Amino acid sequence: MRRGDKPVNIEVAKPIQVEALDLDAQGIARLTPDENSLEEGQSGKVIFIQGALPTELVTYTITSDKARFSKAKVREILKPAVFRAQPRCAAFGVCGGCTMQHLDIRAQIAMKQRVLEDDLRHIAKVQPEEILRPMGGPAWEYRHRARLSAVNRSIKKGTVLIGFHEGKSGYVADMLACEILPKHVSDLLPQLRKLVMGMSIVDRMPQIELAVGEPEDPSSAYPQKSSPVTALVFRNLAPLSKEDEQLLRSFADQHRVWIWLQPKGIESVAPFYPETGKLCYRLPEFEIEMPFKPADFTQVNHMMNRSLVSRAIRLLDVQKEDRVLDLFCGIGNFTLPLARKARQVLGIEGLATLTTRAKANAQHNGLEKQASFMQSDLFEVTTETIASWGKAERWLMDPPREGAMEVCKALAQLHEQHSDLLPRRIVYVSCNPKTLARDVDILCHQAGYTLKGAGIVNMFPHTSHVESMAVFERRVA
Repeated sequence: MRRGDKPVNIEVAKPIQVEALDLDAQGIARLTPDENSLEEGQSGKVIFIQGALPTELVTYTITSDKARFSKAKVREILKPAVFRAQPRCAAFGVCGGCTMQHLDIRAQIAMKQRVLEDDLRHIAKVQPEEILRPMGGPAWEYRHRARLSAVNRSIKKGTVLIGFHEGKSGYVADMLACEILPKHVSDLLPQLRKLVMGMSIVDRMPQIELAVGEPEDPSSAYPQKSSPVTALVFRNLAPLSKEDEQLLRSFADQHRVWIWLQPKGIESVAPFYPETGKLCYRLPEFEIEMPFKPADFTQVNHMMNRSLVSRAIRLLDVQKEDRVLDLFCGIGNFTLPLARKARQVLGIEGLATLTTRAKANAQHNGLEKQASFMQSDLFEVTTETIASWGKAERWLMDPPREGAMEVCKALAQLHEQHSDLLPRRIVYVSCNPKTLARDVDILCHQAGYTLKGAGIVNMFPHTSHVESMAVFERRVA
């Protein structure tokens, strides 16, 4: 228990009006301040109400009480919001993966856009010249990558739980389906329970990672070729028995999945059965096929990734004579499409394994002459580091949640030095609006760039995750 928490269970019958929504999809209401607080210029105590939406009139039960705010869950909705939606998933409210299924998808997008704009305004003190139109796509069955937990303990005796964690909890949700996973994967959840339950190492199989690739040959008459390729990586902390191995082989044959094992660290991930297979996704606009391994970092939403890559390259305005840098390039998701447009692209990545995979993908697509790759720690960047990369007219950056602060600081130093190494245009793909706003502050106020546009990409519908994109142009003196 955190210091200051007071776990309680107080039912409040007096209705309260919900004013706003936080990024965890909790309704925000405020109690009317007493006379003393009003005289002191203080506002009323804030109540965060799980399950409540803005404009709603609700009663609630307080579950945690602090001096400045309380947390609660909704008891009764007396006046529902017009944008309230019926959650599709039976595990909603228990599973911590989706927090916004009770909110209409259009309202979700509007909320995320507002989060981005607020962070840019309050943290970066910048407003984009243009608000980019929000990008949306499939709302269900979109998640092609996931990490499922497995635990051999349940309120139901003799049941293995397989799924996502409960909200802000170490417990695994009791779920038999997941509406954001592809249907054929969701349908596997009960079967995976039986599989793990039947293994000798049931207590030593804590995790199943899944990756779904596109069909090897969508036009093939054979189901094995025309169906999505599904890989399951079992984290086995103990050796498999012969019986365990046979169970996995039978499961793979029955459900047409590809079994991998991970006995130790990430480097130990290796195929088990069948012996051959191919995971890939495609970017048809650029005639790119991207083979990947289940442990590789790839975007979870294939459809939205196509739109993301297309818009990023369009905003970057790449010319045939340009040299382009792709920072945090991974396996080449942006690098290879850029190589179709530019004279030369250099992809830079911190992990050697990903750099190796990117080089192989360039060769696979016949782009090894246009695209090159190097390993570099992008969290330890100096002006000398950028100089070693060479001059490039355009940059694309797709950092992790930590952002690209050191890169931006180095650009600011180059600006002070009146260096010609600064790119004319930068497209920044972000998965964290707060670190994006922090980096926007540096680029716009210290490095001589103008924020030309920014907008959200709804890569993860029904979750609080905010993916966004920003485009910068260097100011001419």
